[in-house]
Amino acid sequence: MRRLYSLSIYFYSLAIRLAAFKNKKAKLWVEGRKNTFDFLTEKCKDNQEIIWIHCASLGEFEQGRPLISSIKERKPEYKILLTFFSPSGYEIQKNFALADIITYLPIDTISNAKKFIHIVQPKYIFFIKYEYWFNYINEAFKQKIPFYIVSSIFRKNHYFFRFYAKWFQKNLNQISYFFLQNQESKDLLNSIGITQCDVYGDTRFDTVAALEKKNNPIIEKFIENSTPIIAGSTWYEDEKIIGPFIHRNKTKWIIVPHEIDEKHLNQIRNLFSQSECIFYSEITPNTIINNYKILIIDKIGILRYLYHYATIAYIGGGFGKGIHNILEAATYGLAVVFGPNYKKFQEARDLIAQQAAFSIQNEKDLENILQKLLNDTSFHLQASKAAKEYIFSQKGASKKIFSFVFEN
Repeated sequence: MRRLYSLSIYFYSLAIRLAAFKNKKAKLWVEGRKNTFDFLTEKCKDNQEIIWIHCASLGEFEQGRPLISSIKERKPEYKILLTFFSPSGYEIQKNFALADIITYLPIDTISNAKKFIHIVQPKYIFFIKYEYWFNYINEAFKQKIPFYIVSSIFRKNHYFFRFYAKWFQKNLNQISYFFLQNQESKDLLNSIGITQCDVYGDTRFDTVAALEKKNNPIIEKFIENSTPIIAGSTWYEDEKIIGPFIHRNKTKWIIVPHEIDEKHLNQIRNLFSQSECIFYSEITPNTIINNYKILIIDKIGILRYLYHYATIAYIGGGFGKGIHNILEAATYGLAVVFGPNYKKFQEARDLIAQQAAFSIQNEKDLENILQKLLNDTSFHLQASKAAKEYIFSQKGASKKIFSFVFEN
């Protein structure tokens, strides 16, 4: 079975290499892995005490960030190796100051896993949330290296819990400990004989609770004493849903697309051509930006610092594979609105239960909830209060995980 698994990994890698001829992201994935082992050999040559933390992409990095901070602050004798699977994480965080070594993770073949572990010789390994690379897990197990999964979450329809998943279940048992987000995940692991787990919560709450407001003079000029609605991490399907409301109402909007490639930006430009719309990159010192109704942020990395200018947030992704990060908005006390595909996100279900977040199915639903939030002050204030209280009630997972690993 391991050979079959490794063969599937090989063909997956081959598919990405073929895609790299036309796809920019796939090309980054391939190019970024070309000299990984030479790079690691150079960086790990001084018998350093290394803790390896792996994240699939940017979202998982945000879950790993508070744990990295705790280790650097309280265990400075260790070096941090931070690896990424996706260019979406690596390209944005490749200069992250708290990590000593940052690179892509080589694909999960048996030989790569052996070589990687041999070079790095990590003392502890932390994989964040979703990543299960079974050759790396197996090699760490054979080398008796503590291997932890942080902020892990499982659902009953996951293939790990199917009748044909015995091999995967056996490999999951090689993991030292699972720090889980919820009781459902613990019950599911227990049902397949995995008991080295408990509920610790989601480390992202520690990240968002520590966010500090940053002033942005451009945004302040744009809103001119008004309070805009912000739409974060939107896809074209989201923008088509919010477009009619924007056109019919006077409220100012800040829209932050999830992807800012030329095709998507042209779609946005055409969609909002009938409204007063300007792109962030087009603004000059002479632009009278308070005359505009819509500001499109065609810049990566500043969304989290814009939420405090609004009181309502629409979060994208809910009309696709799933919603994006809603916690950064909720931490500032924003009422949160998103599409129907949210059920695999514990925080979304929790916020809906507390009437701090609202799911919509269509334009009419959006119109109804935004009008209520804009016109019913009491309802809006209660949603805002519930959002902020929820965030701060969930803090502390990183501290508990650090204590379990390093202080027991």
